[in-house]
Amino acid sequence: MQLRQPVVVVLGHVDSGKTSLLDRIRGTAVQAREVGGITQHIGASFFPIETVKEITGLLYQKLAKADTQIPGLLVIDTPGHEVFANLRVRGGSAADLAIVVVDINKGFEPQTIESVGILAKRKVPFVIALNKVDVVSGWRKSNQSKNRVSFITDEIKEQDSSVSILLDEKIYNVVGALSRMGYNSEVFWRVKDFSKELAIVPVSAVTGVGIPELLAVLVGLAQQYMATKLERHDGVARGIILEITEEIGLGPSANTIVLDGVLRQGDSIVLAKRNSAIVTKIKSLLLPKPLDEMRDPRDKFKPVTEVIAAAGVKITAPDLEGVLAGSPLYVLRRGESEERLKSIVDSEIKSAFIDTNSNGVILKCDTIGSIEAVTDLLKRENIPIQSADIGPITRRDVIAASAVREKDRYVGVVLGFNIKILEEAQKESQERNVKIINDRIIYNLVRSYTDWIKFQKEHEDSILFNELAPVCKFQFLKGFIFRRNDPAVFGAEVLVGKLRQKVRVINDGGKKIGVIHQVQENGKSIEEATKGMQIAVSIRGPVIGRQINEGDVFYTDLNSKEAKMLLERFKVRLNPEEEDVFGKILLLKRNEDAAFGYL
Repeated sequence: MQLRQPVVVVLGHVDSGKTSLLDRIRGTAVQAREVGGITQHIGASFFPIETVKEITGLLYQKLAKADTQIPGLLVIDTPGHEVFANLRVRGGSAADLAIVVVDINKGFEPQTIESVGILAKRKVPFVIALNKVDVVSGWRKSNQSKNRVSFITDEIKEQDSSVSILLDEKIYNVVGALSRMGYNSEVFWRVKDFSKELAIVPVSAVTGVGIPELLAVLVGLAQQYMATKLERHDGVARGIILEITEEIGLGPSANTIVLDGVLRQGDSIVLAKRNSAIVTKIKSLLLPKPLDEMRDPRDKFKPVTEVIAAAGVKITAPDLEGVLAGSPLYVLRRGESEERLKSIVDSEIKSAFIDTNSNGVILKCDTIGSIEAVTDLLKRENIPIQSADIGPITRRDVIAASAVREKDRYVGVVLGFNIKILEEAQKESQERNVKIINDRIIYNLVRSYTDWIKFQKEHEDSILFNELAPVCKFQFLKGFIFRRNDPAVFGAEVLVGKLRQKVRVINDGGKKIGVIHQVQENGKSIEEATKGMQIAVSIRGPVIGRQINEGDVFYTDLNSKEAKMLLERFKVRLNPEEEDVFGKILLLKRNEDAAFGYL
């Protein structure tokens, strides 16, 4: 049986040192160049098994030796949930192994818990890299040569007993956190059975200490317990699209992880777009040129005729524009039904999207993998979802959230992950008072939303009252006409209450006049004008000299819902003058609007 290299991802909390650890692992492998070093793939680095053996030394024999050997490790270059989310396959993940990076001085943090939860759901085995061991109080760095890789087991022997005790305490904080999540774990040198206990490896991304043990544990897990999953097939390939990029001279190209089989130039492949699956033919397969072969920055790639799984490769082909990140890739065999394979790809993609009529948040994400990761977390927090889709936040999304808000203000919200908010959507959200929360970190997005709900509930009365149109009476000052129409701009004095932008206005006969576009004082726009202030007001709709005139008195307009809320819940917040004006507004509205007859 031949094995392929496992696909390895790196996850962890912000600032836990994920990127630094990846850089250190790559740097350590480059130092072992004489036995193969590393090979750069598209979106990943390949560590040949000879390189791993060189780094790990005798430890390889102890932890990783097996009857069947993997060719090496394919480590995804970009750490974090976002890329991991796109390594999706039906019922699990295309990632075979994961490194969860934990800051030794902070222990398990919210994103660490989230990472472990996602790995558990997708059934991906993982190792804990307990990073920043070099900043444990009192830690002495090894006197070994800088060019020599440091083993954590050697460096611990050089520490004072008090430092070793402190290290054990920090390790068992993590053991406790994992136990609460249902995992048996232990620092790797005490693990008796790697299939039953999760290994914790203390490391330093700064000094490189512990990297040999981390690599040995990863290879050991792969070779001893994952042989069946990693069996390599020489048939047609399948893979995952990580992202579609635009390269100078190439046009749209697909950065792809080949998961199984052999992918060849000229293969017909089935990929997913938002509304349908497509078939296209591979024009070229590209790998990065080694740095020492790069003559021109634009000449970054070398063509190959085939790639064997697992590998990261760039594909050029017609019709790649609009292909989704996270799309499965299947090679269409000769004689195989194109429609059947397209149907499989379609169903894999559509299972990620949500479209219901129930009350819930509107979710927009950058990729289908992100949709799945965010919806998983929202469901764990019991947050209902009305729709989940990819693409920027649009005006339509805001209108949909506004309709939900009418029934439940706490879920009438638009959540965005790593996407743009269109200008029209931003404007609509302000007019409809719809909350938009957009973030590039999944945990922060959901936490921002739950924090917002908490704040809203704690200050509900004040927030609701301030969202209502204010009770106000104001007068058109004589001799202060600045513009007659489109919009009408004139001087005014607030006689009672407060005047704000965006409120509707009626005259003293109850007729609708228009909407306050802007309120200015001394040439500067202000949010609110209070009793006694003389201001400039612009109103869209009326023409001075026709619908409105100097000396006219105006009132803020209220709809029946606002009036009912003021009457039943917030009347105590009105002062006597405002109560009188509110009574006057109700009287005017009853004459014009039947909905006010019962108020």
